[in-house]
Amino acid sequence: MNVLIVDDNEIARDALSQIAGRIKDVKITGECADALQAYNLLQEKQVDVILLDIEMPGMTGLELTRNLEKGPVIVFTTSKREYAVEAFELNVADYIIKPVTPARLIQAIDKARELIESKAEELNVSEEEFIFIRDSNIIRRIRLEDILFVESMRDYVKLHTPQKFYAIHTTLKAVEDRLPANKFLRVHRSYIVAIEKIDTIREGVIIVQEKTVPVADAYRATLNKRMNVL
Repeated sequence: MNVLIVDDNEIARDALSQIAGRIKDVKITGECADALQAYNLLQEKQVDVILLDIEMPGMTGLELTRNLEKGPVIVFTTSKREYAVEAFELNVADYIIKPVTPARLIQAIDKARELIESKAEELNVSEEEFIFIRDSNIIRRIRLEDILFVESMRDYVKLHTPQKFYAIHTTLKAVEDRLPANKFLRVHRSYIVAIEKIDTIREGVIIVQEKTVPVADAYRATLNKRMNVL
């Protein structure tokens, strides 16, 4: 895995580099002293994982993460605990409180590795419009037409069908990238809905087979346009 270290503290960068560089299959592909420098580097280099500080001059680590629509798996390394909830809402792999120990970093790298593998293996849409997911130790085929909506739950995503839901270890963005845009629409930072399954929309929620899906204001206009609402 190619790992990028982003921290405005040189000592912290050196410490992370020494620890991470000793982990099998990890290659330190670069070090950046601020988020903007990291953003520019990511336009040129292939990076799998970012060890990312949060509080930095200019752009914060949280802001950088929001600006990376498709990109590396994030592991936050910070001395502050108060950003944890906000960080995990961004579907990061892990959140480490400094000082970073070898055991804790290995644990985070393992989580990142699992996320990378899940992105590559767990979701695959075939030409026949099926989606394949890893359900425990079984590769299961689900028809796209059976999916009602998709819900993000931190490190997991739930695929809701009329009969049950399937929880897979991936990100909502990874699912969104694989689902056909003409059939599915993001309506909230945590929800994607099958357009043809929508029954009604009222009071800021979508009703799909008696289940409710929230609609965020930022997505309302796009939803109305896709549904040809007059």
